[in-house]
Amino acid sequence: MSSPTSPPALHAGDSRALRRALSRADARRQWRAFALTVPLLVFLLLTLLVPIAALLQRAVENPEVVAALPRTVQSLKGWNPETSPSPASYAALVEDLGHLSDSADAGALARRLNSEVAGARSLVMGAYRALPINGSAQEIQARLIQLDPRWAETPFWQAIAKNSSRWTPDYLLASVDLRRDGRGQVERMPEDQRAFGPILLRTFSISFVVTLFCLLLAYPLAWWLASLPARKANLLMILVLVPFWTSILVRVAAWIVLLQSEGLVNRGLMAAGLTDSPLPLLFNRAGVIIAMVHILLPFMILPLYSVMKNVPGSYIRAAVSLGSPPLSAFFRVYVPQTYPGISAGALLVFILSIGYYVTPALLGGADDQMLSYYIARYTNVEVNWGMACALGAVLLTATMVLYGVYRRIGNAELNLG
Repeated sequence: MSSPTSPPALHAGDSRALRRALSRADARRQWRAFALTVPLLVFLLLTLLVPIAALLQRAVENPEVVAALPRTVQSLKGWNPETSPSPASYAALVEDLGHLSDSADAGALARRLNSEVAGARSLVMGAYRALPINGSAQEIQARLIQLDPRWAETPFWQAIAKNSSRWTPDYLLASVDLRRDGRGQVERMPEDQRAFGPILLRTFSISFVVTLFCLLLAYPLAWWLASLPARKANLLMILVLVPFWTSILVRVAAWIVLLQSEGLVNRGLMAAGLTDSPLPLLFNRAGVIIAMVHILLPFMILPLYSVMKNVPGSYIRAAVSLGSPPLSAFFRVYVPQTYPGISAGALLVFILSIGYYVTPALLGGADDQMLSYYIARYTNVEVNWGMACALGAVLLTATMVLYGVYRRIGNAELNLG
């Protein structure tokens, strides 16, 4: 006989009903948890994913020529780029220019073609201002050539034919110093026109130097903070976080005052006898690196401190008690345990560095500007959104590659552990 206190046995039907009820309760709990994350997902979609998708689309979009010159593009299909276009192409060009709504559309077309062929801007705007041009196709051809003899040359027409598609790889190719010739074949740009390769290398070299100096300065400071009692460490950590509460522009302006010839830094160096004359620390690479290290140093300290705080100090004492010299114990026992903090801090500082704009623009010279400076220039000065987005795509790709390398290194360390 069963004990009077034992629970009654569940029938098979009751057991299935209980499982279904538990499953429904678990599903409701999961849906409630997902509903709480929906606002964040929508926010990320609108502020991160949509802008990135628009950037990538604009980097390969080429609407100016197709939208402004549809008849001209159609007339140039099957045209041999080595020969002069037919009179029908001249007539189609004049008809297309006549259908433009205002001079702003002509200006956008002129800027786009001018990025392909120097002088195309004045060529297009001159023809647009000379409208209307009437007559037969031969008469229109003669009239355009009379206005500007360059209309008889093929490079301008080749630029129109090359941009006859709404989508183009030209911006992305130009961002890595490549281009398409008149036949559409990819080739390297002439040596005197290769600009973005050196700029990209400069961006990475400055970012690497800044990351290295941040690591050299942050590691001993983070180790010292991690070895202090919690109360003192928290108090000193406030000093580390103070730069976060100050605008970057304010800090850069302060460095301009400090690094000038009569600034505090040069005065201190001369007073200490380290130099006889003021050092050139402003509007050059040295000023850029100093200011960027100061701004990005907390981003290196915080990951290192969070990792070092969890490394027991007894490990080094145990290694020393077993006969290892203190310095050897530090590098062979303590440092390897801080590799996750080193890799996280280095990745964070490097990724922030390659996208820096304000500091190099205000403290650097012409040869110290990084890729972000040219993105801003193409956006605000050249009004070439395609090129700006292509350079932005290069930075985005570099960031994703670095993150992928970091993940692989992290996974390798976990597997070894």
